Amino acid sequence: MSRRRITVVGLGALALLVVVLAATLGTRGGDTTGGQSPASPTSAAPTAVELRTYTAAEAGRAFLTGYVDEDGRVVRSDQGGDTVSEGQAYAMLVAVGLGDAETFESVWIWTRENLQRPDGLLSWRWADGAVVDESSASDADLDAARALVLAGGQFGRPEYTTAGLDLGRAVLDLETVQTAAGRILIAGQWATTAPYPYNPSYASPGATAVLAEASGDPRWTELAVGSRAVTRSLLDQAPLPPDWAQVHADGRVEAMPGAMGRGQSVRYGYDATRTPIRFAESCDPADRALAAAVVGPLDRGGDTAELDLGGSPVAPGASVVAATGQAAAVAAAGDTVRAAEELVDADHLAQSVPSYYGAAWAALGRLVLTDDVLGGCPPAPAAT
Repeated sequence: MSRRRITVVGLGALALLVVVLAATLGTRGGDTTGGQSPASPTSAAPTAVELRTYTAAEAGRAFLTGYVDEDGRVVRSDQGGDTVSEGQAYAMLVAVGLGDAETFESVWIWTRENLQRPDGLLSWRWADGAVVDESSASDADLDAARALVLAGGQFGRPEYTTAGLDLGRAVLDLETVQTAAGRILIAGQWATTAPYPYNPSYASPGATAVLAEASGDPRWTELAVGSRAVTRSLLDQAPLPPDWAQVHADGRVEAMPGAMGRGQSVRYGYDATRTPIRFAESCDPADRALAAAVVGPLDRGGDTAELDLGGSPVAPGASVVAATGQAAAVAAAGDTVRAAEELVDADHLAQSVPSYYGAAWAALGRLVLTDDVLGGCPPAPAAT
């Protein structure tokens, strides 16, 4: 979907589209592995004339003001009011991107005091005043480590840098394994038995580059190489990466219907749509090429939230992260004009069907794809 297609629709038709989107957007609850998705909106959709295009700062502020409590807890208000480590990490990254030292500090203090485990990793889920699932989610841990290291430099707080390096070391020690395909980021500290549960969208070349430079630990470079190899292997098997896969010790990679095989079906869904975003922001051309490789199948599915691995829809409804993933892919392929249009689609979806997950990725998408403030190489720089 593109902005050109939106603008040719009359306001009355677009208002109807908003209602349809609100009624049809699918939901999927999080699991103990840390994978997340948006849920049904809890407030009425705005009218068509209220839809607008965000700057990165505006998208970031919409997420922080909409979902972060004064004490620094990120509330999934559309999913029962719980909190997950992923959300805390997203808010930390957005706060760094906006230069908001006060929000960063409150979110990190809440995260450290409520979620950090004795081994240094973060517990995945908190609800009703306590941790209800101590399992770690490696994407959250990796994102939080990146945010802390960046915050240490941006805000002149060396204790943040130290905390980020410590968390990063725990990720390397407890959430990565060596395989014949290279070092990989397993789904969490619970996933240490081969074949290893693996979520392709957890790999973050932007994060590994930031942490490699800050720490000098060669395992970060090994992790970047291994992540690229596994993603390439998955794209050799199908046009799109799956939400979940498993990696054998001998390097074989297989798409899976959910973590450890527990899921509806193999699909490119709410998790996998983050994969092209993660790889498009990389400064390594080989990573960006992997993001560009999914343009064709995504063009068949558009902004549809869940596709099969060939690009055909398997469930109705559009999603912000799907639109952002499409923007990332076309930007990585060099079409920055179309990428900007796809980001406008993401903005409109985020406003039409409000959700924690949508607001987070409307913000993060603009930050990593149009600005280098989070340490990456944006493929679609914002116009000056």
